[in-house]
Amino acid sequence: MITRRMIIAAGVALAVTGRASLSFGAAEPSATLQSFYDALLATMKDGDKLGFAGRRDKLTPVVRKSFDLPLMTRLIAGLQWPNFSPADQKSLIDAFSDFSVATYASQFDDFSGEQFKVDAKTDPAPGNDIVVHTKLIPFNEKPVQLDYLLRANQGDWRIIDVYLEGTVSQLAARRSEFSSVLRQSGVGGLIAVLKEKTAQLASS
Repeated sequence: MITRRMIIAAGVALAVTGRASLSFGAAEPSATLQSFYDALLATMKDGDKLGFAGRRDKLTPVVRKSFDLPLMTRLIAGLQWPNFSPADQKSLIDAFSDFSVATYASQFDDFSGEQFKVDAKTDPAPGNDIVVHTKLIPFNEKPVQLDYLLRANQGDWRIIDVYLEGTVSQLAARRSEFSSVLRQSGVGGLIAVLKEKTAQLASS
């Protein structure tokens, strides 16, 4: 998961305004991002008071609604996915989803004047996917471009990948990170690694 600290660090190396809304069922791809950023910003502003558990509880519904976590899990697993039992598939989706929420709850833990800007204009992607362009604007820092790849799922537009500065794919990074675990330790090993990483985030 691309985190705020990674984004700001990359922005320095390479170089939210929002409403506190939790509405979903967005008709437009950009509305999915606006709802996600609104919830993220509201959580950041209450970050210290909420603590990790409170931030996790507040972000869980919006992360699970905004991101197509089951599809992202399947794409990360790649060709090995059909070989997993249904129980292992569910356990892996659950572990990756918990890890994704915990990453946001851990990294977006306070507010330092950041703004998130969502471009209403979208671009088509291969198939029927859509790219939504956004910017993270740190206080007194250069804006960092974040592009989101979205796919329609049961009437909603759901995020399936995030690109830092338009090129660095979060999904590709995760697939690279976890593919060796799958090869060496199988699906059970990857589930264990994800649970361990989630626990580390909760205690950090």
